[in-house]
Amino acid sequence: MKDLLEKIIRENKDALEQDAPTGHFERFETKLNKSFKHRNKFGTKFYLQLAASLIFVLLLGNQLRIYFAPDRAKQQDEMATLSSVSDEYREVEFYFTSAINQGMTEWDKLIEDGFISEADQQMMTKEIEEFDRMQNQLQKELQANPDDERVINAMLDYYQARLSVTTLIIEKLKEVKHQKLTHNETEI
Repeated sequence: MKDLLEKIIRENKDALEQDAPTGHFERFETKLNKSFKHRNKFGTKFYLQLAASLIFVLLLGNQLRIYFAPDRAKQQDEMATLSSVSDEYREVEFYFTSAINQGMTEWDKLIEDGFISEADQQMMTKEIEEFDRMQNQLQKELQANPDDERVINAMLDYYQARLSVTTLIIEKLKEVKHQKLTHNETEI
């Protein structure tokens, strides 16, 4: 191949050394400019305008999504509970909350009957506040990680602990109430 190229150049040496025909460079430059303008049809300005338009469309789409789906935004603001994970957990949560509420109703009845001192009421209020803080923290973690079994188990342990403490306190107070009533009956 190299030898063939050398042979062609040697045979046409005289033709290659001649000057180019008149106007050759001008015609070549015109064709080159025409070709360059055709390729440069989409310049930097075009691409910047395209990018700006695309960003505008994406932002508009995001705003429309937020505007037409306010329920979803409200739902994210609400605290997550076990019932938001599955129906099975909804039943478990219902059981625990019902039992805890029943215990708190009995607590209120004991307060009305005068069997709970002010100190005991303050102690129970502090315990309830601590349980509420723990519940809020667990709900935030559940909202961030709704499928994490560790968080779900922590929520179940929380409900179990709160129910146990509430039940224990109520049972002890009922015993005290019963002892006071039977002690008063034997003295009369």
